[in-house]
Amino acid sequence: MKNFESLFEELSQKIADRPEGSGTVEAFDKGIHHLGKKIIEEAGEVWLAAEYQSDEELAEEMSQLLYWLQVMAHKRGLKLEDIYSYL
Repeated sequence: MKNFESLFEELSQKIADRPEGSGTVEAFDKGIHHLGKKIIEEAGEVWLAAEYQSDEELAEEMSQLLYWLQVMAHKRGLKLEDIYSYL
């Protein structure tokens, strides 16, 4: 099972390796504006899942939001320690 740290490392590797056909790399390359829109979309889906869907569906939507937040962190050059310092 993945955790927050292992996902961050996986994304670091994917962005460095740039595998052909990677949707993550494509979104990363489109930039901050594109990633911001993706995060807003996922946040809305979390809200709707919390209102109307099962706990399982909510957990899935939350995982997708965390994923895209991490992609944004990579785009801005943040490390997990930068984020953790505010928790």
